[in-house]
Amino acid sequence: MKAVIVEDEEMIANQLLGKIKKVAPDIEILTILSSLKKAKIWFEENPEPDLMFMDIQLSDGVSLDLFNDHAIKCPVIFTTAYDEYALRAFKANGVDYILKPVKDEELKTAINKCRQINLHAPVLDIQKLINSLSGNDRSSKYKEKFVANFRNQWIPVNTREIACFAKEVMIHIYMINGDKFTMDLTSLDELEEQLDPQIFFRANRQYIINIDAIASVKPIENSKLIIRLKEPNHKLEVDTSRQKSPEFKKWLEQ
Repeated sequence: MKAVIVEDEEMIANQLLGKIKKVAPDIEILTILSSLKKAKIWFEENPEPDLMFMDIQLSDGVSLDLFNDHAIKCPVIFTTAYDEYALRAFKANGVDYILKPVKDEELKTAINKCRQINLHAPVLDIQKLINSLSGNDRSSKYKEKFVANFRNQWIPVNTREIACFAKEVMIHIYMINGDKFTMDLTSLDELEEQLDPQIFFRANRQYIINIDAIASVKPIENSKLIIRLKEPNHKLEVDTSRQKSPEFKKWLEQ
């Protein structure tokens, strides 16, 4: 996959380049365009890439104006410090809209979206975006952060970065990066109501797991399943009952 970066701050452009190489090493960055003027000239002289990473507010204008001059059809991942351009950004082939500072996991998720879309089909659900911006999006009902406990300190953690919740003596939080915390909640039932069911699944009485943390699923006797998580949480094996297995498979295929 060939891509270009449109970003006017050299340090941020280089940081983004490094993150792309880290989470998607197969992507070839053709060039970094540091202004709207350079971007317009580049698109006049070169074929369209497979993907664009684009800041919105550039030193010489708004990068979205590029779409007024060129019929660009490739998907775009917008990386910006401003959210006021969200609706216009998505109308311009936007696949995702990431607020700076860009996080590895958000970038990886956005790139995976681009790999999956059909470039000849619409890449935008305008109504979903409008609902999100107006506060009507269903995901706004669910917690985006939790406060965890670690060595007598409170640590804020992003919900999407949690690999699983495990009820042992207390509830433990296993992070995708391998960190482990505890939390004050004592009931997985209460916790489950605060999580987006498209992302988290109650596998059994002890575990709630993140779909992005699953490495593999192995069927065992009596139609049960063993779920293995990705490294560094690969030593955790979570089982589901025969009754839960069909529901889990349907959730995994969403």
